[in-house]
Amino acid sequence: MSKHTEVKPEFFDYKHVGGRFLGLIAVAVLSFAALAVGAVWDVRQFAFSYLFAYAFFLTICMGGLFWVLVHHAVDAEWSVVVRRQLENMACLLLAMAVLFIPFIFVGRQLWTWMDRLPGEDILLDEKWPYLTNQFFWIRAGFYFLFFVVCSHLLRAFSIAQDKDGAARYTIFNRRVSFASCLLFAVCLTFAAIDWLMGLDYHWFSTMWGVYIFAGTALSSLCVLVLIITALRSAGYFQGIISMEHYHIMGKLMLSFVIFWAYIAFSQYMLIWYSNIPEETVFFLRRNTGTWWDVQILLVAGHFFVPFLLLLPNFGKKSAAFMCGMALWILLMHAVDMYQIVLPVLHKNGIQPSLLDLLALLAIGCTLAAVYLKRLGESPLFPTKDPRLAKSIALKN
Repeated sequence: MSKHTEVKPEFFDYKHVGGRFLGLIAVAVLSFAALAVGAVWDVRQFAFSYLFAYAFFLTICMGGLFWVLVHHAVDAEWSVVVRRQLENMACLLLAMAVLFIPFIFVGRQLWTWMDRLPGEDILLDEKWPYLTNQFFWIRAGFYFLFFVVCSHLLRAFSIAQDKDGAARYTIFNRRVSFASCLLFAVCLTFAAIDWLMGLDYHWFSTMWGVYIFAGTALSSLCVLVLIITALRSAGYFQGIISMEHYHIMGKLMLSFVIFWAYIAFSQYMLIWYSNIPEETVFFLRRNTGTWWDVQILLVAGHFFVPFLLLLPNFGKKSAAFMCGMALWILLMHAVDMYQIVLPVLHKNGIQPSLLDLLALLAIGCTLAAVYLKRLGESPLFPTKDPRLAKSIALKN
């Protein structure tokens, strides 16, 4: 482990935000107010719209935690300069825990098994006691307890190292990561099963957790690219983050585009081949009406377009190109979450609702405001990490 290099810390100056912070809060408050009215008008549509938006942002925040865990577990050097933004992203899981509260009131609209009585459905009886109301909420509490404690612990040690550069904080975070990697995989997988697969408790897939993870890792990388570029355009990270870092992030994005497609195809192929009714119902529903058009869009837009554009090296060393790809992939990730959640409500085809957009605005603006508030609380990158010098001098 090399001795840390003295680099002048950079702190976020809120003059770069202006009135946008207050604007985010205003939009979030107005959107939540409109959602409340929508919930009174059509509670089922509200529940599904809110779950769609919630799943989209939750996967991004969990992805931030995943990359921090990987960074420490493999003792990565290149990601030191971008790690603080991943830590900030992961700490948004506390806000996501608070934003989970509406599901306590509308959960029965989403997870219909909650209203079923013993003996009413033999398939549900076979899944007792896992699918019981009390155990469901206990599991949700455990997931968030782990996510919040782990993310805040990793960030706390990282910030503590900014004061004296002690290598023990790097060792502490490595131990936390080793202890947390398996539990992270378990919590992500079972959260995906409980909240998304549980929308149709008859259906099951043994690859579901890996499928959601693929989108989680990819979408968080895209958000990281956008955040880093926005900060660089405001004058930060000069001489710290170079196109070499973009090149690595681009290669990782390409890898997870391929990984997502591989898992999506494998899940479809195995279910199609076995032809078990409890499994095929998921794809039969999404091959109906205009939902089939969404599947074609995902095949082309979530795989072929980013794969072909990210394959050459020249684009991965352009910040503008990488931001364009990040925005496109995030759009496809939103489409993916939409086609997971909404076909359970609208079985015959797409029926867009204003509540879909309002839910995205409400949760997105809330998280953006919390992120901006946290951004100025610590240096924008770990200033005394022992691997900082090698991260700055990165060459691919």
